[in-house]
Amino acid sequence: METFKKLKDFYWPYKVYFIWSIVLLLAVTGFTVAYPVILQFTIDYIILEQNYEWVPYVAIGFFFITLLKGIAVYYHQYLGDLFGIRAVFELRNALYKKLQFLPFRYYDNARTGDLMSRLTADVEGFRFFLSFGFAQLINLVMLVGLSLGIMFYYSPSLAFVTLAAMPFLILTVYKFDKEVHPAFKDIRKSFAGLTTKVQENISGMTTVKSLSKEEFEMGRFGDKNTDYKDKFIFTSNIWSKYFPFMELIGHFCVVALLGYGGYLVITGEIQPGVLVAFFSLVWFIINPLMNLGFIVNTFSQAKASGERLLQVLEEPEDIMDKKDAVSKDRLDGHVTFENVSHRYDEDEDLALDNISFEAKPGKTIGLIGATGSGKTSITQLITRFYEPDKGRVLIDGRPLTDYTLKTIRKNTGVVLQESFLFSSSVKDNISYGNPEASMERIIDAAKRSDAHEFIMDLPDGYDTILGERGGGLSGGQKQRIAIARAICVDPSILILDDATSAVDMETEGKIQAAFREVMKGRTTFIIAHRISSLMHADEIIVMKDGSMVERGSHAELLQKDNGHYRRIYELQYKDKHQFLQEAK
Repeated sequence: METFKKLKDFYWPYKVYFIWSIVLLLAVTGFTVAYPVILQFTIDYIILEQNYEWVPYVAIGFFFITLLKGIAVYYHQYLGDLFGIRAVFELRNALYKKLQFLPFRYYDNARTGDLMSRLTADVEGFRFFLSFGFAQLINLVMLVGLSLGIMFYYSPSLAFVTLAAMPFLILTVYKFDKEVHPAFKDIRKSFAGLTTKVQENISGMTTVKSLSKEEFEMGRFGDKNTDYKDKFIFTSNIWSKYFPFMELIGHFCVVALLGYGGYLVITGEIQPGVLVAFFSLVWFIINPLMNLGFIVNTFSQAKASGERLLQVLEEPEDIMDKKDAVSKDRLDGHVTFENVSHRYDEDEDLALDNISFEAKPGKTIGLIGATGSGKTSITQLITRFYEPDKGRVLIDGRPLTDYTLKTIRKNTGVVLQESFLFSSSVKDNISYGNPEASMERIIDAAKRSDAHEFIMDLPDGYDTILGERGGGLSGGQKQRIAIARAICVDPSILILDDATSAVDMETEGKIQAAFREVMKGRTTFIIAHRISSLMHADEIIVMKDGSMVERGSHAELLQKDNGHYRRIYELQYKDKHQFLQEAK
């Protein structure tokens, strides 16, 4: 029950629905066990003693009991459902909120399909137990308890005979739970792997088709699907092993009841009506106990689901605001790195090794180097997506931790190499970081990123609804909208992570020209593989294996014989005349 205790804050505020549901369930149980009592009264007092004048009163009473039971069942189920739905509404919101604030480190290893499974199938599994399983468990206890009470009132000896096999049934149910809980946990994991595979395949459908790997992908999906099927079959085998034995124990109770109860009727120790009532009451005990397997199954699924949900809710948020963090509308954008070292995983090499530099407000810093050299790592520390292992990153002379995360990120505009667009209008995508931006500002941002012209050619212009991830637009068009989105924020720090990689040379020239205007008064970091994208930077830093191997202006770096930057330049500009002219 530890899992349910940890999740108590989500369902306990709605306990009033649960309590009233249980009160009504108690009424339903009372009306249910009244049936055999009425039956016993009818046989022993009315039929055997021929008091037929009581028949109308018994019929009317039975009618009203049935009517009241129907009303109680309706409101019991309604309030139980309301209890579960309200609880998981808060739980789902908490999970989604948690995902928004978990650090990038978590998403480095998390799988999209697995997270989707947790927020859908696992939440629903937990809700089902809150709405139905919990009530069924309480109903079992109350129904069995009331039935046993009436049975002991009628005949203690016959009740003891009926109960003789019950300890074996309880032991069987306990062993069943021990085996079925890990099995359902494995099913949840397998289902998460299945959904992850589907999500990955759909996202990469272009690659799959372009390389004719449909059959290969079907094979990989088949493996996941087979694993999911095998897990279910394994669980079904557990059910098939225990349920026949539980049913056998239940029917043994009935045989014992009929044998010993018939003897008591023959000897005159009990009336025939009592035996008939006992027969009904014993099924009110056997059926719930046999149904205990279903309840245990529901509980096991809910417990497994709750454990997976807690893994998300209890994941530490190691990047968050400290209590006295400063909130500012505008930063100057003075960025300083002081002996910064960083690694993404304890088992990996340093992504950044003792990095120190200063970027004054309004200056442009270019970052160039091979893939994996640490360029993007520098910008991810500026935005505080990650924390450095050693050293400090400062903005305007204060450590990043002195500011709220919102202050840092509202003052930082980021354009990534892979531009992501939401399934909404072009206008909403551009103003995503600044929802209050005027239409004039949105259009200005689009013009600066050379996006206005193609946007106006879309069916509804800025009101055109984009497909999933910007479907219907070319890579260059998506990237230009992403650039406009960053410009619209009006940041004091602008980060361009290979932002023009998906556009042609002519468009790149236009965007670069617009950038030079936008960069005025902003501290800008340009990550690029094309020297043309950063040759006008105030300072260029050449990265290699997480270290700074060269730094200086474009002209200064070109003067270094056999320098890293010069070699990159010569590879990109093979025209010696052009090389010499620009070197001057």
